[in-house]
Formats: sequence, C-alpha cells, structure tokens
Amino acid sequence: MSTIKIFRESPAVRAFFADSYGYAVFPTIGKAGFVIGGSYGKGQVYRAGMVTGKTSVIEGSIGFQAGGKAFSEIIFFQDKRAYDEFTSGNFEFDATAQAVAVTAGAEAKAGTSGISAGASAGPKTGVQADTKYYKGMATFVHAQGGLMYEFSVGGQKFTYTPP
Repeated sequence: MSTIKIFRESPAVRAFFADSYGYAVFPTIGKAGFVIGGSYGKGQVYRAGMVTGKTSVIEGSIGFQAGGKAFSEIIFFQDKRAYDEFTSGNFEFDATAQAVAVTAGAEAKAGTSGISAGASAGPKTGVQADTKYYKGMATFVHAQGGLMYEFSVGGQKFTYTPP
C-alpha cells in the first residue's frame, strides 16, 4: 500500500489533502540511536497532485535513546508562503521528544510551537499527529516498526531539489 494511500485513509488527515496548497511525503524515515541519534529519509513534494521536486530529511538528536525505528511522515503546506518556505532549499523543524515501541507508539513534541501529543497503535489504526497548522504547516507521522526508547532533543532539517 502506498504511503499517500495510508495517510489518505486516516480520518484525521483526509481533510488536509483537500485543503492544503501542497505536501511533502516521506515513505520511510529510518532512525537509530544510542545517546546520540540520527535519522534520514527521502521523499517527494507535491502541489496540485503533481510532483514538484525531491526532498530529503536528516535529523540529529542527543539524550536518553537506544534502538531503531522506521516511520512515514507527511507535511502539509497550508498556503503558498509555507510551500515556498519549505521549497526554498533548506528548512528546519523544532526539537522533538518521542517514544516508539514496535508498531505501537506515543509521541510528544515540544518546541516553539508549544507542546502536542498523539498515539499510534500501528499501521491499521493509526497516525500520530499535530492536527492543526502551525506556521502554515501540519505534520503527520505513521509508525512502521522498530524498537526505540527515546527522550531526546533534536531537530529535522529538510532539503529540496526541483526536477
């Protein structure tokens, strides 16, 4: 099943496909860590249902963490300004603190956007997410699997390459 289809089937995400200016989707982001952690994934950026470029994400973190996990991520852009900001070349998100065990997970995010939380029981039931736009962007994460214990501080940095 495609990553986009998985997100489209979630009631929490469905409206964002209809109302957003565009989105970036990462089918798989792999993360591993032991005190110091990192993650990496590649994806595509869409506008009006068409691919407008390639994107990649890299994350560094430090704190209490051990293990590895895989997850999918989608970022919706509320308007042209948010899309342009993301596709300007290099874009960064705030710090995160999260925990995922196998395909059940829980997540909390803290940063300049405040604090949010969510939970996922795996591929069939769940997407964990911020369910509103903040600074023109909304992010949804779907746990794929792995075993990672984590309470760390880090951030995600994105790159964009037009076709």
